[in-house]
Amino acid sequence: MKRISKWIVRYRLAIVLVTLGLTIWLGLKIKDLRMDSDILNSLPETDSIASVYKDIGKEFGGNSMGMVILKTDNIYKTGVLEDVKRVTDSLSVMPGISTVTSLTNIIEIKGGDFGIEVGTLLDEYDLPKTEQELSELKERIMDNDMYHGNIVSDDGTSTIVMFTLVDGVDKQRVSRQVKEKVSAMHLPETIYFGGLPMMMDDVGILMQKDIGRLLPFTVIVIMLILFISFKSIRGVILPLLSAGISIVWVMGLMQIFGYRIDLITNELPIVLLAVGSAFTIHVINRINEEKGKNRKKALKKAVAYIAIPVFLSGVTTVFGFASFIFGAYLTMIKHFGIFTSLGVFFALIISLVFIPALISLFSWYNKKNEKVKSGSKHFNILDRKLLIPFSNLINRHPKYILIASLFLVLLSGIGFTRIKTSVNMTNYFKKNNPTRITDELMKKEFGGSLPVFVHFKGDMQDPEVLKTMDAAEIYMKKFPYVKTAQSIADLIKQMNDVMGEGKIIPGDRAKIEQLWFLLDGQDIMSQLVNNDKTEGVIQSRFASSDTKEMELFVDYMNGFIQKNRSGKCKITLTGMPSVYVRLNDSLIKSQFTSLALALVLVIAIVGLILKSLKKGLYAVVPIIATIILLFGFMGFAGIALDVATVLVASVALGMGIDYSIHIITHFYNDLKKTGSSEEAVTETVRISGKAIIINVASVAAGFLVLLFSNIVPIQNFGLLVALSMVASGFAAMTILPVILVIATGKENIKQNYSLKNQNHERF
Repeated sequence: MKRISKWIVRYRLAIVLVTLGLTIWLGLKIKDLRMDSDILNSLPETDSIASVYKDIGKEFGGNSMGMVILKTDNIYKTGVLEDVKRVTDSLSVMPGISTVTSLTNIIEIKGGDFGIEVGTLLDEYDLPKTEQELSELKERIMDNDMYHGNIVSDDGTSTIVMFTLVDGVDKQRVSRQVKEKVSAMHLPETIYFGGLPMMMDDVGILMQKDIGRLLPFTVIVIMLILFISFKSIRGVILPLLSAGISIVWVMGLMQIFGYRIDLITNELPIVLLAVGSAFTIHVINRINEEKGKNRKKALKKAVAYIAIPVFLSGVTTVFGFASFIFGAYLTMIKHFGIFTSLGVFFALIISLVFIPALISLFSWYNKKNEKVKSGSKHFNILDRKLLIPFSNLINRHPKYILIASLFLVLLSGIGFTRIKTSVNMTNYFKKNNPTRITDELMKKEFGGSLPVFVHFKGDMQDPEVLKTMDAAEIYMKKFPYVKTAQSIADLIKQMNDVMGEGKIIPGDRAKIEQLWFLLDGQDIMSQLVNNDKTEGVIQSRFASSDTKEMELFVDYMNGFIQKNRSGKCKITLTGMPSVYVRLNDSLIKSQFTSLALALVLVIAIVGLILKSLKKGLYAVVPIIATIILLFGFMGFAGIALDVATVLVASVALGMGIDYSIHIITHFYNDLKKTGSSEEAVTETVRISGKAIIINVASVAAGFLVLLFSNIVPIQNFGLLVALSMVASGFAAMTILPVILVIATGKENIKQNYSLKNQNHERF
């Protein structure tokens, strides 16, 4: 370490120039980094649910559905119908949109002078104008389940224009174009935009607004705390600079390797700000503690001393985040693990190499310490008023502190059992947000916005296959949150009814083929059946965002599928409820598998480097206590485990292991020097504890700014990260020193007992 610190001082100019040059080059790459908020892409390509869902998108003209809702006092007016036609026509010619369905172009099957007539509900060139025509239209709509509650609300005050996006298109871009185009029409009706593509775009917009609005305040708050703590510009700039450089490097590499920012890696800068700045804070704090007139010698000594605990904490944190790569099912969590561990590694190197080089190059030393003779102690207000009294409390009452901590952990364990999960994007928005209001309107008036597909593979003109499809549709609509459904079986039944043979599937294949012939060429057919008639789907929507209800629905439908699957047709359930259930299960699995793997890795690495498995176990005790406290708070506060809050435990682990290692290494170093556990605790809390307090205060205060975010999970994320910072810092400064004091006392007793036995044997 001494040789490395000398090398850093000798080549400080080259180190600074290379680091800044690399930062500028990677920083220029960030402008081309794109965002992907499609939650479906987080499932692996091999996942059965995701695979079928994507296949439906390719085979049936898209699986991503958006809605434009027109709401007024009464939709049965010529002016309203003209506006619906205007929106329909406009969306129909937009690039990226495959199908559009509304009142003005939806299929209608009715009897005529020449038998069955298959056309549209309205003649787009001759819309109803008189009261009688509008009244007749209302009656036709209310008599047909395909229309009322599906594209027209039961109370006649709302109607929707539904559209599907072309498979593989940029969903956010097209959604934004739809909003811009419809908004530019300045229609007199109240317009709402719904569906998952619209939500994805809304989330992206809110994130951009938050970055522009909240990030400056976050940085200002952190800078203020750092200035109060270090009372120097250096103490403000360097921690933020080291974290900032690591963020730039990681995001630049993301763009180079073709990755996109998703719903989880979007929080990467925030996590690296917390973890990355901690390394530099410990380095600066140690440099400040070194006394002596020879400033370069003091710098080398400080770097040589702090390098081992910082390197150890950095390596364990890297492995902790890397556990997501091997323990997670969702690809976005794996990506988070890859780039967070990479970012932590960069922050580690920057804090140990670039920061000391920069301090040496610009002579940013602590001039106050030049006046203090080497070996003397200088206590500031923080030492006298907080840290020394705190260390005295630990030395005098270790058992009481341990019992109180244990009680708090046990109490948190009760809240742990109350944690709920949430993966629905609707819950990202506040209750007064237009997107949330639209979703509630869709649930109330149109059977929800979450697409559901039951996929059939078989001969779609076989009577038995169509009867099974019809039975599945009837069965599905019995579930409380499924209001409407549509399939080729529906159309065949309607045509058979118009023929006077009842609303049933004909038992004769030839009859089905005759009816089918009349449907050929209709736009709706490509949405329900593939070209060679070997695959078909039931399309529906789900009207609840509750994960439990989705789980019940998936189990409900899978029960039907198991009973009715045959050699003639293969049935598969997919759609957003199925995707959300899979995401939910994977979220829980990823959380606990990754945490368990990370804890094992941390114990092994710390134990190996410190040559003591006990020390490895000691290091994770504050982390485990913090995570239990964190989950307990989430349970009691009703904060759900979602794609944002799932990361908080990893931040607690990353920060907790950093704090633990500094406390352990400092304690045992001082114990070797003094031989007194009390003095070791006092010095450890005074020096390493000071760095921990500064890091906790600055980053926690910065994250609390996120409470003003427009996105609910980001609000929760900010609160929970702040809590995890405080809890992990407090646990490292209380529980860990107490364990070390008690363990040291027992070791001394054993050693004394062993010496007595040896003396007795000699005697």
